[in-house]
Amino acid sequence: MKMNRFMIGQYGSFDRQKFERDFRTGFYGIEACLLKTEEDVRALKDAAAEHSFQIGVHFPLRDNGRVIRDALVMSTEAGRRREAFGLIQAELDELMRLELRPAYILFHYPKPIILDNRVDWSSWHFSDRLEYVYESEYSFDVFLERTEELFQWLTAQSEQYGFTPVLEFDALNKYVYASDALEGLLRKYGAIRLCLDTGRLYLQERKDPSFQSVPLMRKYAKFAQVIHLWNLQYGDGFVRLRYPVLPEQHLAEGWAPIAEYLTVIREENPDVLIQFEHRSELVGDEELQRCYQWVSDMLSVGRGG
Repeated sequence: MKMNRFMIGQYGSFDRQKFERDFRTGFYGIEACLLKTEEDVRALKDAAAEHSFQIGVHFPLRDNGRVIRDALVMSTEAGRRREAFGLIQAELDELMRLELRPAYILFHYPKPIILDNRVDWSSWHFSDRLEYVYESEYSFDVFLERTEELFQWLTAQSEQYGFTPVLEFDALNKYVYASDALEGLLRKYGAIRLCLDTGRLYLQERKDPSFQSVPLMRKYAKFAQVIHLWNLQYGDGFVRLRYPVLPEQHLAEGWAPIAEYLTVIREENPDVLIQFEHRSELVGDEELQRCYQWVSDMLSVGRGG
């Protein structure tokens, strides 16, 4: 894999120092989220024009001050669903006004999150109680109905506004990992793509005895538009988050199976976008470059470079 499928993130602001350190000539682009000012948006747009890269938007582009940043498009309450679709519509209109023309717009899915009642979710981060509902309160049939409603709507918007809708898996229950129904809908609505977050998937595996991250990666990688790539170390009483991936991070020390994830990605969808959703300041310049090179090498094995 060449590095022209690589991306970095800009969250909260357009950080010029981060851009100059992390971005490489030939990278695909930048994923932006929760920018605080018009100046940040302008800096992103100007940099994209100057350096000829694409923009991905992680909804919402601007920090709107809402406690729940995600649109609760699968709420069981019709009023909340109307409000959520309205928020996305307003974002699309604003992006058109700004002339950003994002290659993709990413939304967390499902929202509200549907939680397995058997799992202790007390240490999972939620901004508000409205962000989640338990599986016992949300049937499989309703899940499918709300998902298809979302897919139909996003497909129509993608055609009108010219972007790829990307859904990033949040915490998952068996409706997603133990059923083929979502795969069927993804085939039916081909415009809808996924984002698989390596750290989030591994964290759920460590908390949820019914969930396995590698089979989930194998099941859905073919539908992915972008991978959020970062590592975490899950130890006795501690979790290290958002660490750049490096080959010396071993399973025996509590790190995620990144090499196995990358192997699955290479086999199932080698041309997916790789967004380094890590804290690059946790490593030095040499290690950061090694991170990029290792990922490139892992995704290029057997593909002629």
